[in-house]
Amino acid sequence: MKIHIPNSVWLGNIDPFLRGFDPSLPNELEITFNKKWMSIHPMVLSMIAALGLQVDSSKIQCEKLEATSKHYLERMKLFDFLGVKSDITITEHEAAGRFVPLTQIKDSASLTKFVTEVTPLLHLEPKHAEPIRYIMSELIRNVLEHSLSKHGAIVSAQYYKKSNTIRIGIADTGIGIWKSMNESYNPKDDLESLRMALTPGITGTTRKEGGTERNAGAGLFFIKSIASVNSDFFVIYSGKAMYKLLKRTGKKIQLHADPLKDRHSKRNDLPGWHGTVVGIDLSLDTTQEFSLLLQLLNQTLKEAIKERKKARYKKPQFI
Repeated sequence: MKIHIPNSVWLGNIDPFLRGFDPSLPNELEITFNKKWMSIHPMVLSMIAALGLQVDSSKIQCEKLEATSKHYLERMKLFDFLGVKSDITITEHEAAGRFVPLTQIKDSASLTKFVTEVTPLLHLEPKHAEPIRYIMSELIRNVLEHSLSKHGAIVSAQYYKKSNTIRIGIADTGIGIWKSMNESYNPKDDLESLRMALTPGITGTTRKEGGTERNAGAGLFFIKSIASVNSDFFVIYSGKAMYKLLKRTGKKIQLHADPLKDRHSKRNDLPGWHGTVVGIDLSLDTTQEFSLLLQLLNQTLKEAIKERKKARYKKPQFI
């Protein structure tokens, strides 16, 4: 496999980076960098770290870093994940409130720890932070339960004070969305499976309308809705397909159950990624629309928890 980190790669311009990914020779990994500068979304870091976990460290070729921004990669623990030594010396700073370095999540304990660490990055009141924490937990929990990846989920996050934005990347190298959806549906291709995954009420675990009490298939829809209300980017990539929510062009806000009705771009011809990658930009400015949406999600959260508890403690009836 070959992957190149250019001078700038964010969700808005992610397409050339994904097209340049070479998945051939899966037992080897070659990483090259821009010589002068690198400005990188956490989604990219999570992808590279996820690839590195699949390859023996002796089979990883990592080009010597020359860019002045190389310290960021060290601070985000990329070389630790790759098992590659770097000659970069940094002064450790307190990460709380600024970033969460690359983290491998394979069980509930590590998931709880990550959610705890990511909370300060939200810089929100508890009533607003809770639904986002919940949705993040559900997205990662879906990886643990359905991706069948032995490496779990690789996540990272960065807070940007100037724009008051948190950027999050989640990657796994599991079965991918098409295979997951194919358990209960028959999507014609990777892009159709992404459309299903983003539609509320559809989940790969069942054909039951609305999903089940434990899996309503709404986590991705809620994240996409938050990005839509705030006019932020959201990207999901699996197999050869990518769906990218674009920024709104007008002031009118509409939430669509069908993701193809949102302003978006899509591709179905990318190099195949065995698993799923999600990238999210979340502006944390508490506009009226943002507050209303979080109130709605908070109410949905309460109802979901109530239903789960009801189902958990429901006693069997004997006649």
